[in-house]
Amino acid sequence: MTFLTATMLRDAAISFPMLGDWSIDPPYSFTVFGFEIYFYGAIIALGFILAALFCAKQAAKFGLTSDDLFDFVIWLIPTCIIGARLYYVLFKLDYFLANPSEILSLRDGGLAIYGGIIAGVITGVLVCKKKKIPVLALGDLTAFGLLIGQAIGRWGNFINREAFGVETDIFCRMGLTTPDGVTVFVHPTFLYESLWNFTGLIILYILLRRGARKYDGQFTWLYVLWYGLGRAWVEGLRTDSLYIGTTDIRVSQLLAIVSALIAAVILIVNARKTHSPDELFVNRSERTKKADGQERS
Repeated sequence: MTFLTATMLRDAAISFPMLGDWSIDPPYSFTVFGFEIYFYGAIIALGFILAALFCAKQAAKFGLTSDDLFDFVIWLIPTCIIGARLYYVLFKLDYFLANPSEILSLRDGGLAIYGGIIAGVITGVLVCKKKKIPVLALGDLTAFGLLIGQAIGRWGNFINREAFGVETDIFCRMGLTTPDGVTVFVHPTFLYESLWNFTGLIILYILLRRGARKYDGQFTWLYVLWYGLGRAWVEGLRTDSLYIGTTDIRVSQLLAIVSALIAAVILIVNARKTHSPDELFVNRSERTKKADGQERS
């Protein structure tokens, strides 16, 4: 195998040997009225929009209204982008101190999901405090949005030919062929994580439809557990991980493992308890009763 050092191969053609002898070379940007728009940003925006629309439709099942959700989303979008970028910059501080002009440049990626989640949690706490709604009720609803956004957003990495894994000869490997004809086969980690998140979304939706949600926070911690397990696995395959200082400890992998363990403990403790219907905000929320045109089921 060729030793792979690059973390982005934007000019490479993409192939999947298991699907046949063909390749694609999709553009990483397009032009609208003279403005260049990067697919990376457009795909992330699409993920945000679809996540918000889905959550708005489901809001009443959590004792919330679409107004509650959109008040949150208005603040969530900028704070998540800032948080995701700040997290990435902090763990590559030496590079950005030497190249400060690149701190605000997002055209080449550089958004760390955990930074966005941390910023989103802080934003959610502040919004819930102002609107006097339980943080975990909003968290349960937001879990769906996170899974949708992350599943779709990973395809931005695909277009950028970034966030891929180490070289491999696994049956589902992805080929990247550079303009000079060199081909490397890598783990399509973007695809692994996208499918993992879509699977998590389906599981949560089935549980919601079956009335398996017994207390506020249950879906929040299920999301943390599910995403943590998947991210810990995928992060170990990636070539562009952020590390703690000069150690070999991958930041996102450590956070994923710790958060998954915490979530597992909380879920196990709550599984041993008997929960009354009134523990769910939806069963005592006047918002749901007043929601115009929304239904619980």
